[in-house]
Amino acid sequence: MRRPVVLLVVLVLVLAGAGAAAFYLTRSSTPDYDPVAIAPRPGTPPAGQPPDPALATYYSQKLDWQACGEDDCTTLTVPLDYADPGGETIGIHVVRRPADDEGHRVGSLLVNPGGPGSAGSAMAISASSYLGPSLLRYYDVVGFDPRGTGQSDPVDCLSDSDLDAYLAADPEPDTPTEEKAYVREARSMGRGCAALSGALAAHISTEEAARDMDVLRAALGDAVTSYLGYSYGTELGATYATLFPDRVARVVLDGAVDPTLDVEQAALTQAHGFETALRAYVQNCLDVTDSCFLGDSLDAGLQRIRDLLDQVDAKPLTTSSGRPLTLGLAITGIITPLYDRGTWIVLSQALRSAFDGDGSTLLLLADAYSRRQSDGTFASNLLEAFPAISCLDDPEGVRPAKVPSLVPAFEKAAPTFGESFAWGLIGCRGWPPARDVPRERLVIDAEGAPPIVVIGTTRDPATPIEEAEALASQLVTGVLVTRDGDGHTAYHSGNDCIDAAVESYLVEGRVPESGLAC
Repeated sequence: MRRPVVLLVVLVLVLAGAGAAAFYLTRSSTPDYDPVAIAPRPGTPPAGQPPDPALATYYSQKLDWQACGEDDCTTLTVPLDYADPGGETIGIHVVRRPADDEGHRVGSLLVNPGGPGSAGSAMAISASSYLGPSLLRYYDVVGFDPRGTGQSDPVDCLSDSDLDAYLAADPEPDTPTEEKAYVREARSMGRGCAALSGALAAHISTEEAARDMDVLRAALGDAVTSYLGYSYGTELGATYATLFPDRVARVVLDGAVDPTLDVEQAALTQAHGFETALRAYVQNCLDVTDSCFLGDSLDAGLQRIRDLLDQVDAKPLTTSSGRPLTLGLAITGIITPLYDRGTWIVLSQALRSAFDGDGSTLLLLADAYSRRQSDGTFASNLLEAFPAISCLDDPEGVRPAKVPSLVPAFEKAAPTFGESFAWGLIGCRGWPPARDVPRERLVIDAEGAPPIVVIGTTRDPATPIEEAEALASQLVTGVLVTRDGDGHTAYHSGNDCIDAAVESYLVEGRVPESGLAC
């Protein structure tokens, strides 16, 4: 995925999940559907038949399920390097939430919350917060931590203190000294991955994770599989469908990304997406209050936020924890609640405090984004796995000397965030773990797969609607569904039309009309 290493393309489970759950309670009804069990198409190979005889041991493995709270968990064994199946192996952490109605079970639903770097096991554990009752009733929800993430041989790139410095770095360097410091922090991640993770850092690509999914399908005993992926998870799902079209059953890709974009196009598109979301947030403040604390117009509100960022750039804000709120952390703190309209109220609280000189709430939002805990440790390796996977997929990057020439275009597309996105383009430049890894870019088309439902949201900040439109057109059997709304991803966000389209397709196999607008 050609993404700038500056922002996550991720479903933020801490914040967006809470908002989604709250919105879902307002759904006018929770219709049930007539389950239609998934049957493989004629000619589909048996579940355990590997695509390569050398992989037979992996495809024939039996999973040893253990009780993990209310769910089941196990470890799937896969080769570190699919080109060397007899070599070193790694373990993939898998969690299964069994269907509520085993007698009418439709099949297994693999889920992925995005990232890259988010642990899919967490989504299975909290499935009732993210999926409608009909999916819980008829599907075994199976979440897995993609290789290098969560509990699946997590990649390690920086110490906690070094990761703190990396996240706090100034993404808008104003002087040669600041520029050198930012470049140094950006390059520290790749060098750290190579030094601390060795061969693993060269084998956590999206394509390898998709191959792991097929081994998991076979180990589950399913000839074909269904999948629900969000954000980056749409690229993972589309990659799987392209590699294994005959193994696809029902697939939904929500908050879709366009895998054909190069690093500059992807960064520019996403910068504009977050700017659009910020504009929607400010306009909402103007619409719902007689006296918006941001100002008396859209332009005034946006300018006040930009002025705040400039002030933080000149002098970081103090916080109750004693850690300064730097510009990099302030931008992350503002962006985090833009993923979900339900958390805009938190952004307002954070900005009010920041205007008064207290950066504590913005820092808490930035820490929620990175999963940083109050003791300085991180609850997951998300912020290391994200660049490690992204840069391995596509090690293209921009030379630091070129960035200033790109800034005007980025600032035009995103006056508030543009410059930081432009500097984020240097992140994958010369990515060390990718240097000796041969690669041929996979053309994503999923030719031969059954219908694949692709969903986009009109004001999605992280994956703008144009990307869903593009992915749907690239997939031979892509079916585009759109939601008119705010926030990242569409399913389970309070839109009955979207929920019905997703659930009736996954449960009954009823393909929504292409072009459906909700």
